[in-house]
Amino acid sequence: MSYMRTAILLAALTALFMGIGFLLGGQTGMIIALVMAGGMNLFAYWNSDKAVLRMYGAHLVDPNSGRDARDLYDMVAGLARNANLPMPKVYVMDNPQPNAFATGRNPENAAVAVTTGLMQTVTREELAGVIAHELAHIRHHDTLLMTITATIAGAISMLANFAMFFGGNRDNNHMGFIGTLALMILGPMAAGLVQMAISRTREYEADKGGAEICGHPLWLASALQKIAGGAARIPNEEAEENPASAHLFIVNPLHGLRLDRMFATHPPMEERVARLKAMSQTMGSGGYDGGSVRPASETGPWSGSVPESPRRARGPWG
Repeated sequence: MSYMRTAILLAALTALFMGIGFLLGGQTGMIIALVMAGGMNLFAYWNSDKAVLRMYGAHLVDPNSGRDARDLYDMVAGLARNANLPMPKVYVMDNPQPNAFATGRNPENAAVAVTTGLMQTVTREELAGVIAHELAHIRHHDTLLMTITATIAGAISMLANFAMFFGGNRDNNHMGFIGTLALMILGPMAAGLVQMAISRTREYEADKGGAEICGHPLWLASALQKIAGGAARIPNEEAEENPASAHLFIVNPLHGLRLDRMFATHPPMEERVARLKAMSQTMGSGGYDGGSVRPASETGPWSGSVPESPRRARGPWG
C-alpha cells in the first residue's frame, strides 16, 4: 500500500509538470516539459549524490585513518550485512547539528553521511538505529525516488516562473493573466505538497525497515527524539541555504522547524516514536548487537572542527 501511494503521488507530480507545460505551450509545451524532465532526471541520476555531499562539505571516512574511523566504518559494515546490502561509502559532515542522510542512485552506489553533532549526541546503540534507518532508505531505493521528486518539483517552480514571461498574453489560447498568476502561485505549492507527502510516506517505511535491520526499534526512537531536540536548537547553515534538500535528512534540519505541519517534509515526531514503540512490543531483541564499536573520542578524526557547546551528561560519543 505504501509503494502504491508513493507511485500515485509521483504520477501526480509528473502530471502536474506536464500540465503546466501544456498550459504554457499547448501540446508542444507539454512535450518540451517532458523532455526537460527527462534530461534533468538523467543528470540527477548520475550526479545528485556527489552534489549533495559537496553541498554539505562531507568528507569520506578512511577506515585506516584511526580507530574512531574504523569503528564507524565497521558499524556501517555490520548493519549493511544485516540488511543484505553492499557496503555503502561512509561520510562525515563537520556540522554541530545532530543529523544524517543517505544518497546514491542505487544500493551499489550509495553513501551514508552523519554529522559530527550526531556522533557527539547519541549513544552507540542510537547511532546504530540511525544508520539502520538510512540503510533502509537505500534498500527501498528511496534515495533515487527522492532525487526524482525533488528534480521534478524544482522544474515545476522553474516553469511557473517562465509563465510570467510566456503565458500572460491575453491572446493565449491556454491561459490569460489570471491563469498565469494562479499558475505561478499554485503550481510550486502543489508540487511542494506532493513532494512532502512522498517524503513523509518513505520516512515511516524507513523507520520500520531501520528497526528491523538493527533489531531494536527503541534505539531509533530514542535517537529521533535527541536529533529532533538538537535540530530545534542548533542551526544547520547549509540546509538553511538549500531548503529543498531538507527532506533528505532523518529529521528536518531547518532551524526551529519554521514550516508548519502542512508543509513539513517529515512526519510528526510523536507519531514516528509511537510507531517504533509499538513495534518494539511485537518483535524480540535480535539483529545487530552493537559489535565492537566504541565511543568516538574528543580527539578523534572529526572532533577538531566541532565548536564548543554546553555539555550535557556525557554519553559514549562524547
